[in-house]
Order: sequence, then structure tokens, then C-alpha cells
Amino acid sequence: MSEPQNPVPSALRRALARAERGVTLDAGEAETLLSARGLGDGEPLDRLLTAASRVRDAGLASAGRPGVVTYSRKVFIPLTHLCRDRCHYCTFVTTPGQLRAQGKAPFLSPDEVLDIARQGAALGCKEALFTLGDRPEDRWPVAAEWLEAHGFDSTLGYLRAMAIRVLEETGLLPHLNPGVMTWEEVQRLKPVSASMGMMLETTATRLWSEPGGPHFGSPDKEPAVRLRVLEDAGRSAVPFTTGVLLGIGEDAAERVDAVLRIRAAHQRHGHVQEVIVQNFRAKPRTAMAAHDDLALQEYVAAVAVTRLLLGPRARVQAPPNLSDSTELGLLLRAGVDDWGGVSPLTPDHVNPERPWPNIDKLAALTAEGGFTLRERLAAQPRYVLEPEPWLDPRVRPHVAALAGPDGLAVEGRVPAGLPWQEPDEAWVASGPGTGRTDLHVEVDTVGRTSDRRGDFDAVYGDWADLRDRTTAARDGSSTALAVGDPEVHAALRAAERDPAGLSDAQYLALLGADGADLEALTALADGVRRDVTGDDVTYVVNRNVNFTNVCYTGCRFCAFAQRRTDADAYTLSLSEVGDRVDRAWAAGATEICMQGGIHPDLPGSAYLDLAREVKRRQSGIHLHAFSPMEIVNASARTGLSFEDFLRAAKEAGLDSVPGTAAEILDDDVRWVLTKGKLPAATWLEIIGTAHRVGIPTTSTMMYGHVDTPAHWVAHLRTIARQQDETGGFTEFVLLPFVHHNAPIYLAGVARPGPTVRENRAVHAVARLLLHGRIGNIQTSWVKLGDVGTQAVLQGGANDLGGTLMEETISRMAGSENGSLKTIAELEAMAAAIGRPARQRTTGYGTPTDERLATARSEEGRRALTLSITPA
Repeated sequence: MSEPQNPVPSALRRALARAERGVTLDAGEAETLLSARGLGDGEPLDRLLTAASRVRDAGLASAGRPGVVTYSRKVFIPLTHLCRDRCHYCTFVTTPGQLRAQGKAPFLSPDEVLDIARQGAALGCKEALFTLGDRPEDRWPVAAEWLEAHGFDSTLGYLRAMAIRVLEETGLLPHLNPGVMTWEEVQRLKPVSASMGMMLETTATRLWSEPGGPHFGSPDKEPAVRLRVLEDAGRSAVPFTTGVLLGIGEDAAERVDAVLRIRAAHQRHGHVQEVIVQNFRAKPRTAMAAHDDLALQEYVAAVAVTRLLLGPRARVQAPPNLSDSTELGLLLRAGVDDWGGVSPLTPDHVNPERPWPNIDKLAALTAEGGFTLRERLAAQPRYVLEPEPWLDPRVRPHVAALAGPDGLAVEGRVPAGLPWQEPDEAWVASGPGTGRTDLHVEVDTVGRTSDRRGDFDAVYGDWADLRDRTTAARDGSSTALAVGDPEVHAALRAAERDPAGLSDAQYLALLGADGADLEALTALADGVRRDVTGDDVTYVVNRNVNFTNVCYTGCRFCAFAQRRTDADAYTLSLSEVGDRVDRAWAAGATEICMQGGIHPDLPGSAYLDLAREVKRRQSGIHLHAFSPMEIVNASARTGLSFEDFLRAAKEAGLDSVPGTAAEILDDDVRWVLTKGKLPAATWLEIIGTAHRVGIPTTSTMMYGHVDTPAHWVAHLRTIARQQDETGGFTEFVLLPFVHHNAPIYLAGVARPGPTVRENRAVHAVARLLLHGRIGNIQTSWVKLGDVGTQAVLQGGANDLGGTLMEETISRMAGSENGSLKTIAELEAMAAAIGRPARQRTTGYGTPTDERLATARSEEGRRALTLSITPA
């Protein structure tokens, strides 16, 4: 790469002056500063370094450790040198043939992994840096064969197992660098690591897409893919290390863009614990062996600009072995405050030609620069001192055993193995739960506390940014077409012939229907409903059991989720869950609908324990439980695949799965609504897997927030395709957004839920578009109220859902329609529109005579009253 072009001198002077004043730099100014050269007094580079030092020093003082530069004492565990990528500068990666010639297996064995870790622990190391090639099994059959022979389905599955063994047998803290991961893989690896990392390297797509580029032929080096991993790590609250690789052919604008993209991700999620600024070093026997190393002043200027762009709170790291020892003082002047991992035992396997500096020598060189060298842990102090939600409860004891009161490592402490186990399961023991376990009652009487939502900015990030991103989604979302619109009439005529055969544009036209057009649409949908399900309005006698409302997924629409310290937080014990099941059975219920928040202390086995407890109490009741988000959580915590967990849950008593957590199956919308929640593809994967193992599910759509009618049509299309593929949906449930207490509404981002017109139109269109695939369209009386529910029952819906008995989620969001409907109330709602009501089972069959009689008996009515009274 050529040197950055010299800017106009006046532009450089202006940029330097702004940097010296501490003014926020724009991209153009940052590019200009990259060209600063000259280290003499008053020279541009000298001034740039002084400005960067000042910013770094302010950050260290603010963090409570002025003058302290950190490093992590580590061992380097190269789990495999095989990789599916072909980076043109890499000597870490090898081939199966080369490994055979060296007498090596495709992967380090468990004994080899533990031998390295034990030696490191004996030398006082506290971090086990796992590095490996990306998905070698996709390229090399020998890698897939080795994994299968050793009982692993993937490289990342083996990595997870080895991280657990290192934690348990040595006490070293795993820092995982497996390259590109899916969102689900991040979720699976977080519980076994103190931190993770992946170098962004560059956002210059041309270096990946064009022949001859250093990343050409490497699927995992596409910038968009790596940026997605960076976002997913943030949504999952993983302390994450990333950085840039400079000198591989990128230009000044591309250097700045990469740093700004990292900054933006951190501003959204707060998870980037350190940014590495790495200089290219040419290596023999690579395609880039003749490529020039990055020049020293060019590198130092880039480090300083990175510091200025990231600000004082960022940790900026430079690998000390990739620069000569005489150059480390310049890097300190450029704003570096961390040297990264340094090993007294293992080489830098990525840069084997550049040995680590002796730690004592590194301390002396740091002191020459005016700083004290301190050892830190794999996770930076901020995440150690405030572990929620950053550190999984199973890893926290390992971190705490090595951390001092300042969040840094206790110097000289030798790690020791601790059990990696499910957290304390006292919550499932008999006895009282925690918190306001009767909140489903109190929310209707004494209300909920309001003293814990004054930290919106800290919890939810930059709302102004979200508002800007969703303005277009709100504008026009409830704009109706004029009465008598010809597009609506044409779509209605087409729907009369083939309700499920319209184009997207035709369904969109119907969603905009108003006045006489809307009446015609709902009448048509009602006729289709009558042909499919008859006139019966169905309902199920069920009880909701929300076993905990402690949740850390970060959904911005949810007022149900609490942190453990919140006044309204609660977690039910197994005994309390079982008591609720008994009271529901006595009231004539045929179904328990059970869901809970994603509690950070909840063991994966708890889901199976809950299912067994429900069936132990009442073997004849149908258990409808565990949303796809809970299944992701359970899979990650147990180490089971989605399929294996679902099979285990089915054996434990799970009968069907609620298709909640769908929201809108469009990731652009989902990332506005949620922070750490599962992507649309994962929701579909879990639902499809449930269907394939014989577990039916419902399907849902939550609408009326930051979405548009186009999103509704796309969502319905996706549900229809899934039903065509796996055929396990029993019903489609429409859930209007309840805005009153939702953080995303209170911050001015979302609109206040759908209009009455939109509710009627979307229920009708759902009936039409899903015709022939899903026969039952369910309405939510909790969200719509009696009048709204009756309106959509006359426009395509046929099912009322359940009696609920306990419905905390919608009520905490601000719904004013209660937490319980009696059988008499549900049947009266249907009778008011001239329709008969019929009690059903979860699968739309007819309950036994005993259940029907119990639900209508005086004893059943009395039990129903008791079921919503705190025990």
C-alpha cells in the first residue's frame, strides 16, 4: 500500500487544532490526520501524539487507574490450524497433508489442550486464548471425520467442551477467538468464556471481493459478515475484543471507516472491551511475502487517530511483539493503554516469527514511557466489576477468584480449577419464591412500582438514533386508501376467487382498506372463516404461569422484564409452579401455558424440571411451554442442540410450544425492537425443528410499533412458507402492540399501537393469506378488549385464546383488560355477536366430559377464583 496522500497543509493544521482542542473529529479530518508525519518538536505527528496521549490519560484517570497500562498473562491454545479461508498473509493456517507430515492430528487432543493450560496456570497465567481456523470441517473432510470420531458435531462444539475443561481443571479464563460465529453460536459460547473476540480487520469490501485481494477466496473475511458478528456479540452482551489490521491494501478512508464502524457498534451495545490496532508484518512463504511492512510513522499516526476517534473510555491495544522494543514508547505516546495478551510459555502462533517480549522487560519499557504495567484478566475491569449482564453466572466465580477490588488481576495468584456447573438451583426447591410472586394479581390492584426505569439511556442506548431509523416506518403506517379505491376492489375480487393467491401488492391494498372497503374486506374474511371453521367461537380453559419475570434480553417493547434488583422482580419455586398447576386443574383447565424471562441464573435443566413438575402434579394437563427464545437459552446452557433439547423436553412432558418471540420476522425491525433476542432465521429453525420432532406450535405476530403493513405481509408469507415445509402450526395469533409502559414508546420511537382500522384489516388479511394452511386465527382479548375482540371475530378470527387466569406480560405493558376471563364471560362475548362458543383443547379437539363438567361446576368456579388469589 502506498503512503496516504499529503493533504493541503492548511487542512492538516485545522485538523490538528481540532484534535488538540478535544473536538469530535469527522471522517475527513481523521483521514487528514493519518498523514501526519514528523516527530520533532512542533511537527504534525508529534502534536498528534500529544493530543492522543491527553485523551488516553483522561480515560485512565476516569477509570480510577491513572498511569496504568495493562496486559493479560496468557497461554495461547491453537485448537486447530485448519481453516476454510485462504488469507494471503497467513502462516497460522496449514493443510491436512502438512499436519500429517509433522505427525500431528487435525485438532489438539483434550490432553494436549489441558497440558498447555496446566503449564500456563503453574506460571501464573490467567487467560487461555483459544484461537483456531474458521470451520475447517466445511473444507477438509479429515476435520469433519476427526470431530465425528470424537463425538462433536462442529469445531465450535469441540471448542465449547475444551473451554469447560480448562475452567474446571485449571481455572484459566477462556478467551475465545473462533472467527465468524452465528448468533446462536455466540449464545452457546458465552457461558463458557470470560470474553470473546474477532478482528474486524477492514471494511474494505474490495480487498475481499476482487481477485488478488488479501481476503479473496475467504468467505469469513467478508466485511458485512464480520460486522454482523460484532453486532451479535453486542446484542448478546459479550465482552468483545476486535480491531483493525493496517497495511494490507486499504486506503485512508477505509481505515477510518473500520474504526468508526467499531465505535458505532460499541455505542449501541457497550461491549467492545478493547480495540487492537495491528500493523501488517510480511511473512515468508505467503502470497504477500513481498508486500512492504507498514511504516512506523504511518502506524503510529493510525494508532493516535484511533484513540482520538474512540475517545477516553476505550481501551486501545497494540501487540508489543509486532514492533521493535525501541518503538513501544512511541505507541504509548500514541494513546495505547493495553498490550494485550503476553505469554511466558507459548509463542504467538499467528505471528511465530515475532516472539513475545519478556514480561519483566515489557514492564521496564512501559516504565520508561512513564507508566506502570499491571496485569488484567481476559475481561477488562469494567466487565469484571459490573458483571451483569456481561459475564455468565457459571463463569463469574472463576473470574472473581482471580480479580482484585479494582477489577484487575491479583498479581501472582495461581489459578485453580473450579466446577463449571449449573447455577445454584435453590430457586426450584420447595418453599417461597422471591420477589412479588403474586404480581399477576397486584398489577390489577396496587399496580407496579415505577422507581426503576430512570436509566433508559444506560439500558437501551441511543434512542435518538433509533427514532431516526424508524421515522420512515411510522410515517404513513396507518394511512388508509380512499373509500372505493379501485386497487382494493380489484384485490377483493381476486380474493373471492382465491383468498391465498393474491400478490403482495394486493394484500397491501387490502391492509389499507377503510370505510365501505373495510366492511367488504371483513365480510369476505368472515365468509372464509365460516367455510373453514364454522360459526363456533372457540376457547381453551387454561392458566398462564410466568415462572420468572427476571430477564436480560433487552427487548425494548417489554415492560414485563425486570432485573434481579427491581422491586417487581420475582421467580417462582418448583413448588409454587406445581401449586398453580393443581389450582388450574381444579378449575377445569386442560392447558398450562408456561413461559418466563431469560434469567441469568436459570440453569438449562430448569426447563426440564419445570415440565416434569407440571406432569407430576397433573399428568393429564397439556403443557404448552417455552418460547423459541427460551429454547435458545436452554440449548446454550445445556450444550444440547435445538433438536436434542426439544426431544428431552418432550420426554419430560412438553406437549406444544408457543410461537411467541416472533414479533416481526424481519431482522431490521427486530434489531430496533430488541437487543439480544434471536434473529428471524433462528426462530424459524427452532419452530421447524419442533415440528419435525412431533411438537406442534402456535405462530404469532406482534404489530403496530415500528413496523409497516409491508412487514405484516412479509411476516405472513414467512409463516405460510414454514407451514408448507413442516406443517406444525395449530393457529396464528395476532398480538397488537401495547404501548403504555413499553420503553420504546416512552422514548418516542414506537407509535402507540395499531389503530382500530388496522386491527380489523390485519386479522382479515391473515385469514385470507393463510387460507388452506392455518385454519385457526386467534384474537387477543387481553390486548383488544371485548369490543375490539368482537370486531375481529366478525372479520376472520374464530378463536378467543384462553381463560388465562394469570396474565402478567400484557398487564405490565399497560393493558387494561384484566388477567382472567371466566367461561361465562367468554361465551357472553360470543353470544353478543350472535355466535355460539365452544370449549376446546389446545389442539382444537373436544375436552373430556370430566373436564367440561369440572369447568362448569360450582367447585370449578370456586377453584377458578382461588386460582388467582395468592396462596
